[in-house]
Amino acid sequence: MPSINTTLGKMFFQNDDQTVYDAASQADIALPYSCKTGRCSSCKCKVLVGESFAKFDEVGLTTEEKAAGWILSCVRTATSDLLIEVEDLGGVIIPPVKTLPAKIGSMEKLAPDVLHISLKLPPTSSFDYLSGQYVDVIGAGGVRRSYSIANWPAADKKLDLHIRAVTGGVMSDYWFNTAKVGDLVRINGPLGSFFLRDVAGLDLVFLATGTGIAPVQAILGDLQQLEAVQRPRSVAVLWGGRFPQDMYIDVKSIPGDHHFVPVLSRPNIGWFGAHGHVQQALLDIEPDLSNSAVYACGSDAMIHSARDILLQKGLPSNRFYSDAFVCSRAN
Repeated sequence: MPSINTTLGKMFFQNDDQTVYDAASQADIALPYSCKTGRCSSCKCKVLVGESFAKFDEVGLTTEEKAAGWILSCVRTATSDLLIEVEDLGGVIIPPVKTLPAKIGSMEKLAPDVLHISLKLPPTSSFDYLSGQYVDVIGAGGVRRSYSIANWPAADKKLDLHIRAVTGGVMSDYWFNTAKVGDLVRINGPLGSFFLRDVAGLDLVFLATGTGIAPVQAILGDLQQLEAVQRPRSVAVLWGGRFPQDMYIDVKSIPGDHHFVPVLSRPNIGWFGAHGHVQQALLDIEPDLSNSAVYACGSDAMIHSARDILLQKGLPSNRFYSDAFVCSRAN
């Protein structure tokens, strides 16, 4: 049974059939994660000593990262004792994961391909989460899909989801063609580690594409609950879409003092705002990246590109946090 040590002094043991992440979780050691399929890079850690093998292809890593010793803990199994360098979430109280029934309380089309679904939890239930986390919605036949929670925790026991249509998707077919108010589904969560760390005095930047704005909306609302000494120096939100109709919510109406930059990759004639990719639009602002923390949510391509370019421009590697939206392995 290999032992796994972190550079921050934590130690846990791994059974032969476990991944590094699962072994840590069983030992009540919180490591960052998101997709658990090896396709994003949220659970990235660096092996300093020891050997391991990947159960699935680590798509979320570049060839250079693999050569430098980086692995994804969600798909890696240790074959010897390991010493790893990884972010420790031990200072964060992460709510327990639960499976609960939920009822569709309301449905609203925000854009031709985006639905706002509001789920009501049982009045006697207890469900806590951190703004930025997501839930799995379990549909008929056990089909499971992940959706970020778009509202910050409140007493109304309601979860807001932004759901984008996926061509040929089983759950998309349900949401857009069959679902109705009053339907019952099950949720499993909260999941993921895309939530605020210590941002006091920093320039906080959110990069989002598509429905990646959902967890950002939740975090922006939650920022108002922080004490003055805990708040960032500034907050900027850069949200990318293809066309103006992709900006399906009014970010400026979200409570708080933040600078909003809409970015279009295929702007119409007459668009005078930012265009291209959100990460480049951020660089065009010429921020002081050495004093920044960046939270990126949306397409996997955007996140990988943003991380590479922003770290090259001076962003500390331990201040880039992401939640990549990756397609399910099966529709």
